[in-house]
Amino acid sequence: MTNTIIWIDDTKVYASNFKEETHEEANSHQHNRKITFDFNVTSEEYHHIATLLYKMNFRIRIPALDAEFNASITDYSTSITDLYKPDQVADYHLELTEIN
Repeated sequence: MTNTIIWIDDTKVYASNFKEETHEEANSHQHNRKITFDFNVTSEEYHHIATLLYKMNFRIRIPALDAEFNASITDYSTSITDLYKPDQVADYHLELTEIN
């Protein structure tokens, strides 16, 4: 799926390279979702996105899949760590795993 809309709490993200999979928790028979995706963050959005991601745990909604679940960050990277200069855009990569 490309250009998937993902809601991280109340923030709408336009995700590219979206991938969903399920995995079984160790010592449990629970199957949790794991989603990975990329998205762009502008210098204007930087403070809001950084503050949001520091929470680490989120309510995720993916309308195209009719999916809604709680998740936490299991992997994260960005091409630019300081977006305070105007007109910059960073590439963010996020991996979120469902939590119960």
